[in-house]
Amino acid sequence: MVRACCMPAATAPTSAPSNKSSGSGCRVLVLGGTGHVGRSTALALSELRPDLNIVVGGRNREKGTCLVSKLGERSEFVQVDIHNASRLKAVMEGVDLVIHAAGPFQRDDKCTVLQAAISSKTAYTDVCDGMDYSWRAKSFHAQAKASGVPALITAGISPGVSNVMAAELVRAAKSKNDSAPERLRFFYYIAGTGGAGPTALGTSFSLLGEDVIAYNKGQEIRLKPYSGARNIYFGEGIGTKDVYLMNLPEVKSAHRLLGVPTVDARFGTDPFIWNWGMETFANFLPSDILRNNNIILKLTEFVEPLVRVIDGIVGEHVAMRIDLETLNGNTIALFTHNNLSVSVGNATAAFALAILEGSTKPGVWFPEEVTL
Repeated sequence: MVRACCMPAATAPTSAPSNKSSGSGCRVLVLGGTGHVGRSTALALSELRPDLNIVVGGRNREKGTCLVSKLGERSEFVQVDIHNASRLKAVMEGVDLVIHAAGPFQRDDKCTVLQAAISSKTAYTDVCDGMDYSWRAKSFHAQAKASGVPALITAGISPGVSNVMAAELVRAAKSKNDSAPERLRFFYYIAGTGGAGPTALGTSFSLLGEDVIAYNKGQEIRLKPYSGARNIYFGEGIGTKDVYLMNLPEVKSAHRLLGVPTVDARFGTDPFIWNWGMETFANFLPSDILRNNNIILKLTEFVEPLVRVIDGIVGEHVAMRIDLETLNGNTIALFTHNNLSVSVGNATAAFALAILEGSTKPGVWFPEEVTL
């Protein structure tokens, strides 16, 4: 396994808002806490910082109560709907940081949680994997800055850690003379759904209804989803896997913030039948169907039993490979782990702790948004 480290979202530290605490005993609200990513994040936070008071926010009280029993006496469950702005503001009272893990983010046309965080002067981070949502959130930068609220978006594992890996490659290349970055490629692999089940599947189905935004020599181009298959080697333990074009937010942020003229992202899974099915859906299902949340929900529920069985067979392996091409050659960053749940939990928790420790300036930031 190659270990990747998380960097702060900005170089100059700042203190948390005056009515909040960043030290021992501070309160962290994990929205979507009963879901796959939220649960993994809460468990990681509890292990990394036992002094934290963790508030699990979600709609399912039974699941929430079960998780709280595992987290211990410094945790509690609150029932909340992320689309209820007044309830969100009430829940955020006395909270030092909110982690928004209540996806899917595709087709969500409002940043209700971020707006509530800014209004209540609560530090914020999310695991958004939607292109449109991430840049909609970025548009609140001035408001967050004026309110003294640090907010870190797309801060999970992919996007998130993958953005940091790309930024490190670009930083290293630019530190050398005549080594301007020319092409950046993100390659991802997850066995099955990585244990996330219908949540990950629903997100994948939604992405099949979106044109893939990529960049070629500085020009934005649009490509067909789950096309452009490539065979990529992810190192020992994972081996070589087929990956396909997907519309992922790190492509645009890397192009705009890291100054790389050519950028794209690809994703693949196991077993091959999932790749075949995704490619078939992208080619033959009308995009209007794939953009309909109700249809996606029904489709996800229909295949859920099969997903659970296959996930139990293939495991939760995850791999990320970032390739950077420059005039002087190519460099590669690689991350692999045998458990996606552990990886995404630790990654999201690491970004959250960086905010609590005062490493992020007020404003809305992508993970790679640092001084290179």
